[in-house]
Amino acid sequence: QVHLVESGGGLVQPGGSLRLSCAASGNIFSVNAMNWYRQAPGNQRDLVAGIISGGSTHYADSVKGRFTISRDYAVNTVYLQMNSLKPEDTAHYYCNAIIKAYGSRTYEAYWGQGTEVNVSS
Repeated sequence: QVHLVESGGGLVQPGGSLRLSCAASGNIFSVNAMNWYRQAPGNQRDLVAGIISGGSTHYADSVKGRFTISRDYAVNTVYLQMNSLKPEDTAHYYCNAIIKAYGSRTYEAYWGQGTEVNVSS
């Protein structure tokens, strides 16, 4: 079993900051990419930022320069530092990780339950 648990969401005023965390645990042999997605009501789930095992990162255009993704390889945790938050950043944020479990021959995608981010004055 592999589990992803997110934390760090909440209510913040426009211009504020939040830091999301996602810890992967369980029967993990190897973690490849770790990503953050978000989904606002009525919208599809979109990729916000991602980081691969070599450390390369990529971001959605809408968050470039404001969000920073980072990773602690020792504890299989990914972070999303969100600065200069805007009301349009309001969404449910999900962690996604591409993980190879012990005994598995392939990498699979795992999802957390998500954490809510509400940017409002």
